[in-house]
Order: sequence, then C-alpha cells, then structure tokens
Amino acid sequence: MSTLTVLLYFAGAFTIVLGSLHFTFPTQFGFFSVLPVEGPPPPPYRLLFYRYEMKRSDLRGIIYVMNHCVSYVIVAIGIFDCFAAQWLGTFSGTVTAGAAAGFWFVRAGTQFCLGTRRGDWFVFGWFALLGVLHVVAALQ
Repeated sequence: MSTLTVLLYFAGAFTIVLGSLHFTFPTQFGFFSVLPVEGPPPPPYRLLFYRYEMKRSDLRGIIYVMNHCVSYVIVAIGIFDCFAAQWLGTFSGTVTAGAAAGFWFVRAGTQFCLGTRRGDWFVFGWFALLGVLHVVAALQ
C-alpha cells in the first residue's frame, strides 16, 4: 500500500467525521440567534426580470440548504477517499480527485471570510493541504 493511499484513507476518515459534524453547524454555531424570526424582511432577490420577495424564514431555510449541501459533498469526498486503492490511476479517479482538490482549495480560500486569526491560518493550511493531496492523487 502506497503512502498516498494511506494519506487518502486518513483524509477520508477525517472528512467523513467533519462532514457528519457539519450537518449540525447551523445549530452548534447559533446561526439563528443572529437571524431572529421577527424583524424587517430582507431585500427581494432580483435576477434580470425575476423578483422574489424574501422572508426571514427563507434566509433561515437557505442556511440549512447550503450547509446541508456542503455537508453532503464533504461526506461524499470522504467516502471517495476511503476507496482510493480502487480509483488511483484511473480516469474517473483523476477527474473526481481534481474536483475534490478544487473543493478543498475553495474551502481553504474562503476561510479568510471569517478572519485572519491564527486559527484561521491553521484551517486555511489544513484545507489547502487536503487540496494538494488531491492534486497529487489526480496526477497518479
């Protein structure tokens, strides 16, 4: 078993745990305490001729939709990594590892939307390393 395969297995285990925990983040991080049900409505959503009147409950729903979609992708990447021995060196593995790398690089870069504290730099570095790992896997 290659070192790359072992690293992908560890990354996969970490990613499955992270993705599973990620489903709880709206509650754990108190998202809804800063977006109370009562209050003025947000501005309408506009796209060319389309206009959708937003309610606060819509924004709360969007938080869940976006968070759960990302959580699902994280878990899926983790499961994919746990099968690295089967896909390393294949065309479909290359494409999927490249997509996973892109996901991790976007995730790393967007960490700075939260700030630039020491912890933010650590999280940026960790997710960037996961991106690099997937680039290396894609190039096998």
